[in-house]
Amino acid sequence: MAELGSKGVTAGKIASNVQKKLTRAQEKVLQKLGKADETKDEQFEQCVQNFNKQLSEGTRLQKDLRTYLASVKAMHEASKKLTECLQEVYEPDWPGRDDTNKIAENNDLLWTDFHQKLVDQALLTMDTYLGQFPDIKSRIAKRGRKLVDYDSARHHFEALQTAKKKDETKIAKAEEELVKAQKVFEEMNVDLQEELPSLWNSRVGFYVNTFQSIAGLEENFHKEMSKLNQNLHDVLLGLDKQYAGNAFPVKAQPSDSTPAKANKSPSPPPDGSPITSPETKTVNHELEPSTLEAPGASIPKSPSQPAEAARAGAEAAGSEAAAGAEASKTEADSGSSSLPAVVVETFPATINGTVEGGASSERADMPPGFLFKVQAMHDYTATDTDELQLKAGDVVLVIPFENPEEQDEGWLMGVKESDWIQHKELDQCRGVFPENFTERVQ
Repeated sequence: MAELGSKGVTAGKIASNVQKKLTRAQEKVLQKLGKADETKDEQFEQCVQNFNKQLSEGTRLQKDLRTYLASVKAMHEASKKLTECLQEVYEPDWPGRDDTNKIAENNDLLWTDFHQKLVDQALLTMDTYLGQFPDIKSRIAKRGRKLVDYDSARHHFEALQTAKKKDETKIAKAEEELVKAQKVFEEMNVDLQEELPSLWNSRVGFYVNTFQSIAGLEENFHKEMSKLNQNLHDVLLGLDKQYAGNAFPVKAQPSDSTPAKANKSPSPPPDGSPITSPETKTVNHELEPSTLEAPGASIPKSPSQPAEAARAGAEAAGSEAAAGAEASKTEADSGSSSLPAVVVETFPATINGTVEGGASSERADMPPGFLFKVQAMHDYTATDTDELQLKAGDVVLVIPFENPEEQDEGWLMGVKESDWIQHKELDQCRGVFPENFTERVQ
């Protein structure tokens, strides 16, 4: 079928399209008012409900799978930063230096392999599975339109047959149109009656394969990661044994509800001799509550230490703690900089349809009622004279229907941008097209 606008449209075709839209609109009104019967197929309607449910479930699964992959990517980056930190603090003369580097390298490779296999065995399969839905959805909508044409032709033929004054010529022509409309509808109906149940049943195998793949990949990943973690544990255990005399003491922190004691019993000297110096007792009694040892701070003590020196030591310890906290905050801030940046796109302001700075608005050269632009993501072959034939990449200017009641669900009215630029006439260029074959670009 010739593409609308590309080779010109005759007046006869334009009139035919207008008449067909008018007839469909009248038939729908009569059916809604109950003045005309409507051909219904409950089995097919159930198949359509199953199709819509299957599409909704598949779309949600695809979205959640992409979120899961993004989380895996984020965990990979966090794990990489952590192992890089270990490599930096692990001094060259410590035992197991080469082993830690190898573990860090294998850790990175394991995360990368896990992510790539999830893409190959789950996400790409998911995309292929959902790729078959747009065409079938378009054909379901097309079948609905052809069913309206068939009912309209049937009612017209029946009306001529029951008329008091019969016109055999008109009856014969009406019968011919009825046979033609019935044939077109039944061809589409038979194909969909076979494909929809088959597609519905295929969901079981797809879900099984998808989740089995994810579960198997996770199981293998965690198994290999467990081995790496065990190797790292063994390396650090060897380091701990070599430097056993420099163990890191973990001190219990006092509870907020427990008040600090003003007088502490001094610890005995390393040689075990008792504390008998009266000066020690005097110094302890002179200390004010503010000069007591803060949790985690180390204040040097001596029997002859004056209260002012102890207070200065506590203040120094507090400064060091604050500096350490600030350094930790700075390090955390630098770690967060590895996350993907969010780019905020700004647009020039417009005043009365004119871009600020003197540029004229693009809408001035658009067809009347222009809504937005879409771009064809797939080829679409027109099956009726009122449809646009699209090639992937074509840009279409979407415009409203002259009569909103004529718009079928899932269909848009528009004119290809190239045709509009060439002809500037809607009657010769516009047509309907399936929305799910396109993507909005403006």
